[in-house]
Amino acid sequence: MADLNGPKLDGPRLEPRSGHAKQLVVFLHGYGADGNDLIDIGRAWQNLLPDAAFVSPHAPRPCGQAPVGREWFPLTFRDPNERWVGVNAAAPVLNAFLDAELARRNLPPQALALVGFSQGTMMALHVGLRRAVAPAAIVGYSGMLVVPEDVDPDAFAAEIRSRPPVLLVHGDEDQLIPVQAIFHASQGLAALEIPVQWHISNGVGHGIDQEGLRHGGEFLARQFART
Repeated sequence: MADLNGPKLDGPRLEPRSGHAKQLVVFLHGYGADGNDLIDIGRAWQNLLPDAAFVSPHAPRPCGQAPVGREWFPLTFRDPNERWVGVNAAAPVLNAFLDAELARRNLPPQALALVGFSQGTMMALHVGLRRAVAPAAIVGYSGMLVVPEDVDPDAFAAEIRSRPPVLLVHGDEDQLIPVQAIFHASQGLAALEIPVQWHISNGVGHGIDQEGLRHGGEFLARQFART
């Protein structure tokens, strides 16, 4: 359970183009950015998703390496298990925000979609696969599936509570999180019987190009149509 006296997330929002929210898309930004970094994707997707409300919360912690940015968890690259420790530490406050935002919109839990970039993708996959009710979809850009360093496959699989469809998108020239991460993640998700699709953006580094945006928006539109 989230600490009721702990950090409360907030960030920029976009109202649905139709005027009535039937879905909620939550953007989870990368390390050193904040919620403003991704909210414009919502504007790009409003024609595809006219009934979706969008929100892009600022991560709960000031970033240790970016004076005005935020982080979901710290990165020192000294501890091989720090990502695993980090996603678990940040999960309660994110889950509390998701529950509160769905309640504020009077939406059921299956009306949720998570869209992450980099560290935000790590959070989207970690939290989304452990929700009591599966989100409609998860889209992960330039990220990875976080597993403990000494992974026990059975124990890891036992944590998975939901199996939403997942789309992974990665640039083949990413120098921060190499493109191989998309193959590790897709194989790991498939082993957990989670439906996964992926797209590699040619000539793209640690970022999102127009083709990647199109794939993400169309994927969400398809998954929302099924729910």
